[in-house]
Amino acid sequence: MMQKPEVAIVGTGRLGTALALALAEQGYSIGALVGRRRESARRAAAFLDASKSAVVLKELAEKPAPHLVLIATPDDQIAKVAETLAKLDWPRSRTATVLHTSGALSSEVLTPLRKHDWSTGSLHPLVSVSEPKAGARLLRNAFWCVEGDKRAVRLARTIVRDLDGKSFSISSEKKPLYHASAVMASGNVTALFDVALEMLRECGLTRSQAQQALLPLLTSAVKNLEKLDPAAALTGTFARGDLETVKRHLDALKTNRPALELYRLLGLRSLELSARGLDPAVVKRIKRLIG
Repeated sequence: MMQKPEVAIVGTGRLGTALALALAEQGYSIGALVGRRRESARRAAAFLDASKSAVVLKELAEKPAPHLVLIATPDDQIAKVAETLAKLDWPRSRTATVLHTSGALSSEVLTPLRKHDWSTGSLHPLVSVSEPKAGARLLRNAFWCVEGDKRAVRLARTIVRDLDGKSFSISSEKKPLYHASAVMASGNVTALFDVALEMLRECGLTRSQAQQALLPLLTSAVKNLEKLDPAAALTGTFARGDLETVKRHLDALKTNRPALELYRLLGLRSLELSARGLDPAVVKRIKRLIG
């Protein structure tokens, strides 16, 4: 077996800490956990019982140069971290690699490091990490988007394989579109679910009751998508072409403009998915009604 590289993780939020846990479980040595503040680095280190690994960025130069640096900070901090790392007087091996975990940014943001002979790339998991321990479990078997120079991509794919995941690559200029797709399938679905909670609250349920009632419905939709194409998985009013029900929905939503606009936009998309099986005249009438 090839020896796994020692890793320094810059960014000790939910994803950075989850990565540290997941990689440590697979035998990677976590040489440093680097936070903006010492307290956050120590919290991350506590998950690993590795208090000596907790440092702030300016102290990283005091540690031996790692073979791999993972930057798991928010996107707007990555360029500054790259510039800071490029200034460190580290003796580096010829295989030194830096990967960031942004979905929207390409490896171009790491150009200051590339100019100092680092191999650079990006490694983004298609999972929603809201807590480190649960996140570490989700990182296993996940899909990952990897991008960068050949050596960085090769190492990134090795990490994914070690986590029993699957990787795919896209061109650097497509990273923003790729990430927007991920937001649509995760963050925006969560926001849409919150809108549905508000609508049930207007019916008299508490948020807790509404969440308990709607979660099984959402789960059933996801299970349909696990087996079927979206056009076949779609159910409900638009899949049936139920014009009169659409009229009732629009009337009920007329005082809730944000929900009404979402209903109209998503309704049009639902009609596109279901149009083949419906009477064209009915589709036309519903489009006119909501468009």
